[in-house]
Amino acid sequence: MLKILDRYIIKKYLITFFFMLGVIMILAMVFDVAERVSEFIEKDAPLRAIIFDYYLNFIVYFGNLFSPLIVFVAVIWFTAKMAQNSEIIPMLNSGRPFRRILRPYMIGATILMLISLALNHIVLPESNKVRLQFEEDYYRNVRTVLDYFAEFPGKKVVYFDSYRSDKDRALGFVMENRNEKNELVSILKANQVFNPDSTDVWRLQDYHIRYIGNPHDEIIYPANSGEHLDTILPFKLSEMAQRSTVVQTMGYNELKDFIALEKEKGSADIAYYEIEFYQRTSFPFATYVLTLIGLSVSSRKSRGGIGVNIAVGLLLAFIYIFAMKVTSVAAENVGFPSIVAVWIPNIIFAILGIVLYRLAPK
Repeated sequence: MLKILDRYIIKKYLITFFFMLGVIMILAMVFDVAERVSEFIEKDAPLRAIIFDYYLNFIVYFGNLFSPLIVFVAVIWFTAKMAQNSEIIPMLNSGRPFRRILRPYMIGATILMLISLALNHIVLPESNKVRLQFEEDYYRNVRTVLDYFAEFPGKKVVYFDSYRSDKDRALGFVMENRNEKNELVSILKANQVFNPDSTDVWRLQDYHIRYIGNPHDEIIYPANSGEHLDTILPFKLSEMAQRSTVVQTMGYNELKDFIALEKEKGSADIAYYEIEFYQRTSFPFATYVLTLIGLSVSSRKSRGGIGVNIAVGLLLAFIYIFAMKVTSVAAENVGFPSIVAVWIPNIIFAILGIVLYRLAPK
């Protein structure tokens, strides 16, 4: 049963959070419009698509992305105001332990954490599909890939020199087929390959195929100069040259299967994909940690006013962001385990939060 104190603090918590979220998202939209408006006009982006396909999903994505830090600032803001208005002291003088004051904060954090979890795992994958497709249609640059290499199921090793998404064409294409003993069976080479409309139908130009034999090899060239070969391959060129942001459009199971497949290919972006996978859960739980720290550093009345509390809070927020960036870079570049990289900032700041909680005025 929620008491008057619980309802009072939860109401302040949620109202302050959503007010700050709204202000920050409006500012973010204003800056984004100023940056993108010329491209929208140049590519004749429909107004309805700009509002509903892009900016509506823009708010959902970035609002959820920044929500833990907005929670932190919101908690510091309204708690510091309560402390300056001498509302915290009567709560403590009434005989309530400090953990009793913490209770409504954790209830509010739980509400926001559950909303964030639902957005990350259910809503955002579909929302991001619409937003990212709009970006592809109206202002993203042409995708280019250089020196691609991957191993596909069926012992097929593929690499090519370059690719452009606007032409659905790759240059310097090579595909090796290997047997179960990983012995080379055949090599297909083509100066140009086309994979129109991202189907499994491929057209090879200026090609030849070499079959590895024992004791003799066999090389097959086209009968006529300039002749092409139409064939079916078990992969698509668009999948081989997709943007890393494609993982933002995948649900839990789809992303899990995608990571397993990319590991088979030997992709260099595994750490980035795994960080995206684990952050969908770790970020919402950061709400608890940052709420605890925010309450602990702002519940004491300061002679300098709430500005001191906010300054301390922002400093801790920057340190938290820096810690997340350092661990992510370590995972992507030096082989640091992705799950550890994602969770270690929460663990470190949880310990800091417990220390600050014990030092908070009782």
